[in-house]
Amino acid sequence: MKKMLADKINQALAALSAETGGPAPGVFTVEEPRDPSHGHLAANAALVLAKTFRTAPRKLAEDILARLDNREGWIEKAEIAGPGFINFTLSVAWWAEALAALLTAGDDYGRRPPQGRRIMVEFVSANPTGPLHVGHGRGAAIGDALARLLERAGYEVSREYYVNDAGRQMSILGRSVLARIRELAGDDAPFPENHYQGGYIRDLARAALAERPDLPARPPEEEAAWLSDFAADRIRAGMENDLAAFGVKYDHWFSEASLYAEGQVEKALETLGGLGFLYEHEGALFFRSTAFGDDRDRVLIKSNGEKTYFAADLAYHWNKFRRGFDQLIDVWGSDHHGYVARMKAAVEALGHSPEALSVLLVQFVNLARDGRPVAMSTRAGEFVTLREVLDEVGPDAARFIFLTRSPDTTLEFDLNLAKAQTKDNPVYYVQYAGARVESLIRQAGGLADGRPDLSLLTQPEETALIKHLSAFPELVETAARKREPHQVTAYLTTLARQFHYYYGRHPIVNSGPGLAPARLALCRAVRLVTRLGLGLLGVSSPDKM
Repeated sequence: MKKMLADKINQALAALSAETGGPAPGVFTVEEPRDPSHGHLAANAALVLAKTFRTAPRKLAEDILARLDNREGWIEKAEIAGPGFINFTLSVAWWAEALAALLTAGDDYGRRPPQGRRIMVEFVSANPTGPLHVGHGRGAAIGDALARLLERAGYEVSREYYVNDAGRQMSILGRSVLARIRELAGDDAPFPENHYQGGYIRDLARAALAERPDLPARPPEEEAAWLSDFAADRIRAGMENDLAAFGVKYDHWFSEASLYAEGQVEKALETLGGLGFLYEHEGALFFRSTAFGDDRDRVLIKSNGEKTYFAADLAYHWNKFRRGFDQLIDVWGSDHHGYVARMKAAVEALGHSPEALSVLLVQFVNLARDGRPVAMSTRAGEFVTLREVLDEVGPDAARFIFLTRSPDTTLEFDLNLAKAQTKDNPVYYVQYAGARVESLIRQAGGLADGRPDLSLLTQPEETALIKHLSAFPELVETAARKREPHQVTAYLTTLARQFHYYYGRHPIVNSGPGLAPARLALCRAVRLVTRLGLGLLGVSSPDKM
C-alpha cells in the first residue's frame, strides 16, 4: 500500500525533473494520517523536497499530482492539505487488488527475499545450576519469536544457547549436591549459605546415589567434580525438555568450557593485545574499554591469574564473528544492563561496528492469580519454574502473554486469565478469530471456492480489514528491524478485534450469491494472516475451539 503510492510519487517527481532539468527525487515518507477523515495515506514529499526543487511546497504538491499516474484507478481522491501534505484516499479497485494479491501469495505473504546476511540470536543461556524459571520463559519467547521474524524478513538465522558450564558456579553446584548427599546420610552439619539451596539439589543428590551405587554415603571432597558434571548434565537435559515443550529448539548449544579447552580465550586476548588494547596494572590484565565509551577499563585476568567471566564472554563473541555472522543479537536479563557497554566496546575493539551487536534486556515477570500476586515459596532457593507455568496454562498462552509487552517493561502475568476462554484472554481472542473463519468456511461449502468479485467489498469495516491485512508485510519488516516481536501480538489483537466486530455487524455466508463469496474471501485472508502472525510468535492456530 505505502510502497505503491511511494512508487507513483517517485515516478511523478522523476517526470518533473526530466521536464525541468531539476534534481533527482529525494527521500520522503508515506504514512497513515492520525485522522481517518484525511484519507488512507498522507505523503510529505512536497514539504521535504520543496527546497531541493526550489519551489513552494504547495506548488510542488500540485506538480506531483499533475503528473501522478492513476491509470489503474487505484487512487480515488488526492488533496493538498496544510503547508503541503498530500492526502490520498484509495479506491475500491485498489483494496480489491490488494486482497487478491494477498490470497495469491498465500503462505509466502509477508515473506521478504533473502537479504544476504547471517544473524545469530543467542537467548536464555541460563547457568546449568538450576531449572528454568518464569523469567527465563519470557526471554525464550522473545528470542525465538525474534528469530522467526528475522527469518520471515529474509535473514539467515541461527539460534544458540550459551552454556555457562565453567567457572566457580559449577564448582559450587557439585559441592551443593555433595552436601545434600551427606545430609541424606545423616550428617547434621549446617548447609552452606552460599550453596544452591533449592529442593532440586536434594533430588539431584538422590539421583546421583542411584546412578552410582558405589558412591559412599558420605562422599569425599574429590567426588565434587563428578557430581558437578552429573548435576549439570541432568539440569541441562531438563532445560532442553522444558524449552522443547515451550516450542523452542536451538541450532547449537555452545559450551563455555570448550572455549577454555580449545584455547580460544587465550587466542581472543592475544588478538586484542596485538591491537594494542590490553595493559597490565598491579599484576592484572586490563582491557582498555574506556577507549570505546565504557565508563572504566575492565579486568580480564586477575592478579592471581584467574580469568574473569568477561574474558570468556569476550572470547565467545569473538568466536561468533569468526563463524561468519554479520549481526549478533543477545537476549539478556535486565540485571545484565551494566554489561552492555563493555561488550559493545569489545566488539568494536575486535574490528566490528558496535551496532553489529544488539542486546535486548528483558524485565521481570510478576505472576498473579485473579489480579493478586502469586506468593513465592519462603524456602531459600525456590521459585516458580517455567515448567510449572506451562503445565498450568499451556505453551500457547504463555508465549503469547510473554510477548504482549516490550521486553524493557515489567510484565504482569495473570495465570487464571491465561486459561480463560473469553475475549479477555488475549491469545484465546486471537485464536478464536481463526477458528471462527474455519467455521464459516465449513458452513459455506462450495461458496468459499472460485474467484469472487472482490470489488463488492465496499463497507467501511471491509476496507478497514483489508487495510490492516495489507500492513502485514510492513509489520514483518519493521518488527524485525526494530527487534520488537511484541508488535506482532498488538497487530493480531487489532486484527481479531476488527474481524469480530465485522462478523457481528454483517452477514457472511447468507449475504447473497455474489457478496457471500467475496466476504468469505476476505475472511480467508483474515484466517491466513492470523495463522502466519501466530506462527511468528510460535503459537498454534487451531481450526476449532
